[in-house]
Amino acid sequence: MRELRDVVSYVRNKDKLFNEWGLSERFKDRDSLAVNLYGASGTGKTMAAHAISRELGLKMICVDYADIESKYVGETSKNLSSLFKKATESGAVIFFDEADALLSKRVTNMSSATDVSVNQTRSVLLTLLNDYRGVIIFATNFIQNFDVAFMRRIRHHIEFHLPDKELREKLWRFYIPSKMPADPDMNFSELSEKFDGISASDIANAVFSTAISAANDNVDIIGQERFEKAIQSTINVRNANSGNVRKNVREISHEEARRELGEEQYREAMK
Repeated sequence: MRELRDVVSYVRNKDKLFNEWGLSERFKDRDSLAVNLYGASGTGKTMAAHAISRELGLKMICVDYADIESKYVGETSKNLSSLFKKATESGAVIFFDEADALLSKRVTNMSSATDVSVNQTRSVLLTLLNDYRGVIIFATNFIQNFDVAFMRRIRHHIEFHLPDKELREKLWRFYIPSKMPADPDMNFSELSEKFDGISASDIANAVFSTAISAANDNVDIIGQERFEKAIQSTINVRNANSGNVRKNVREISHEEARRELGEEQYREAMK
């Protein structure tokens, strides 16, 4: 929370920092603000981006990579340039969700026009970030995929964690509406203790699906077991998906890694 407030404070106190306190004398190229919100899915990154924009009283342009990607070489870069121009003219915050799709490592061994286009897009975005004087927010579940050049240009990296037991209990109580006929004897502490490693989004989805199920069964009281069944179903789906991902991972030799990454990135990865 302190880090998020610092982001808001920076924008609000920009004139004081650079003019009254003279930071412009030493940091002429740091009057823009790029923020990266990273962490597990469902931990509130998108919500925080909207909160920052609302707190600053600024409109926000929400961008998905699919919105600007083009199958034509060079068009994606043009779309990015148009986006930054529009944000500059309107004074809006730019928000890139799933930013790893755009800020991923550049291709070192180019073998196709697609590879050339990917690198061109990354280079254009780096230039746009250098020149942009507004607020830009990135959100990602996979910060490890970011190109190091982007990591250096983003000043604030704020990590979002999965909730602990105390916060999980608060989230269960928050998402279950007071009008919902939940069992008054439901043990929230036990529910929070029993299911670890879940996100706020998981809890919200579990409450919603529980409500639908209970309404369909026309029950008068919604017991704790229904909530437990719903959250367990969410966990099972996530675990199954993770299992599929692991099946697609294969070990490669150091020689293959060197060819894929290039000598410089290979040495960096092996440190």
